[in-house]
Amino acid sequence: MALQDQLHWRYATKSYNGHKVEPENVDSILDAIRLAPSSSGLQPFKVLVISDGALKARLQPICANQQQIGQSSHLLVFAAWDAYTPERINDFFAYSNGIRNLPASVTDDYRLSLLDSFASMSREQQYFHAAKQCYIALGFALLAAAERRVDATPMEGFDNQALDALLDLPEQGLASAVLMTLGYRDVESDWLAKLEKVRRTKQELFVEIK
Repeated sequence: MALQDQLHWRYATKSYNGHKVEPENVDSILDAIRLAPSSSGLQPFKVLVISDGALKARLQPICANQQQIGQSSHLLVFAAWDAYTPERINDFFAYSNGIRNLPASVTDDYRLSLLDSFASMSREQQYFHAAKQCYIALGFALLAAAERRVDATPMEGFDNQALDALLDLPEQGLASAVLMTLGYRDVESDWLAKLEKVRRTKQELFVEIK
């Protein structure tokens, strides 16, 4: 299927039919997240993949009671680093250099420049920088889901602090950024499923500067 067809097919699903997403499809979506680009390649986040029904039921009330949480096959919680610590940055470069068989001297200048750059930011600024990388990965996940004909819903509008506490994210140096549910659409009960996709025209959306 062409990319444009996949983009036209997908939408932010409002109601799921409760069917489980096949493991191979979940793995494909997760691999797209893993392969998504991020600033300096640091991938400053983790993704919690939740399929446990009881846990999803506990999360739903703190996620504005959005029904997709409970109906979904899987809930993905994109949790950003709460800070770019020297340990995290140094560990990444050690890992990357080991895979590429590079001596530390090749990347030391860049590593040190990143340490200086993040040190100049507040902890809040560091979190927001990391959270932006979650949204890039989210976009890749949405497209990978569409390619597999798996429905997905990106979600904000949840109580970040309550969710973080329930999932013990602060103890892991993480803070939630955005959610995504996976499943299969219930066409009969989803009011959005049969409606036309609405997007702004190219003329209104794009400004070409020559």
